[in-house]
Amino acid sequence: MAFVRSIGRWTLTALVINSIIGSGIFGVPGELTRLLGRASPLAMIFAAFGIAIIMACIAEVASQFSEPGGPYRYVRAAFGRFLGIQVGWFHLLTVVGAVAAAADLFVDYLTTLLPWTLSVWGRGFLVAILIAFPAVANYVGVRSGANLSSVMTVAKLSPLALLILFGVARFTQHPQLIHLPEIAAPRMANWLRAMVFASFPFLGWEDSLIPTGEIRDPRRTIPFALSTGLLACAVTYALLQFITVTTLGTNSTERPVPDTASVLIGRGGAAFVAIAVMVSTYGWISADMLNAPRLAYSLAAEGDFPAVLARLHPRFHTPAVAIALYAVTGWVLAVSGTFLWAVALSAGSNMVYYAATSAALIRLRRLRPNADAFRVRFAPALSIVAVGLALALLTGLKRREALLMCVTALIATANWVWARRHQLESDAKNC
Repeated sequence: MAFVRSIGRWTLTALVINSIIGSGIFGVPGELTRLLGRASPLAMIFAAFGIAIIMACIAEVASQFSEPGGPYRYVRAAFGRFLGIQVGWFHLLTVVGAVAAAADLFVDYLTTLLPWTLSVWGRGFLVAILIAFPAVANYVGVRSGANLSSVMTVAKLSPLALLILFGVARFTQHPQLIHLPEIAAPRMANWLRAMVFASFPFLGWEDSLIPTGEIRDPRRTIPFALSTGLLACAVTYALLQFITVTTLGTNSTERPVPDTASVLIGRGGAAFVAIAVMVSTYGWISADMLNAPRLAYSLAAEGDFPAVLARLHPRFHTPAVAIALYAVTGWVLAVSGTFLWAVALSAGSNMVYYAATSAALIRLRRLRPNADAFRVRFAPALSIVAVGLALALLTGLKRREALLMCVTALIATANWVWARRHQLESDAKNC
């Protein structure tokens, strides 16, 4: 039994955008304004270029594979089981923690619009419904899950586009040009710190590569979807930062986007942003429910997780057990609050598998010199730059976050020992 290749280039492009745009963009603009002032929109553009370098390397690597798994699959093929499992665990904990955080954020914003207070049981029930709907959509087929993601992508872009339109209209009436001294005024330390914050909203696109087994013509579809999706997000982010700083000025605020909406729209601005955040986070959940279970499936298919997770539904051809387990785990973490330690890993974890996958490009070119793959010009140099960028961002981790990453690495190592012993036992039985 095999997966059904139902994801085309535009569906994957929507999945890339949906995987990138979550809740991060609603909090970052204020910090960028504090660090860089009116030059802050440039930080979004520079961050997009940095992500594009990493993305180009991973696009070449990803185009060589037609199986699900994403970075785990690539690193395992390039460097072996041990590093593959390490990357798999960092990636899996990131997406599991993120879906719980997104569900909680959705409920937090929803409660601001409700005339009553949710009880603990009511909150848990609501989170269950939030997670169950995309879980069921993906359970009954990848096409329905991908279609839901596409619909949510349009839904999440619409309020952002409307807010940008209001902001640009206001700017045309009160134009403010950015002068060179304003760009040169912030210290280099401010620019480096701003790049860390500006890069955060661009994370998550690599999750869209996990369901490669259901993508039509990965060699052509993946590079197109990644580049188009990144361009759409870069334009949206840069314009959103631009209208924020031109509307509110250079004074930093804790709620930059809601405050901007209040100025541009009026009293309903806060409610408008609350709805936009809810749509954005729920759209991300729909994308994550499509992507993440395929990662657990891939680990199981390679013998690194229990085999039950590698079972496909006989009718729907979906990893039904993995989807159900992922949905339940996300719900438990969301209602218990224990997801916070996993969320703290997200930025560092992303950099771990960005660096590992970028390094895999050079290794795979040696192992598979004649692979039918999308080829990037100056790939070795870009790979070195990408690894350097990822490692540089890792230096910004706090001690507690670094400790949690070490714990994750130990768990992954224990998993590797179990998988290796299980394989030896299976080989002995077959002899």
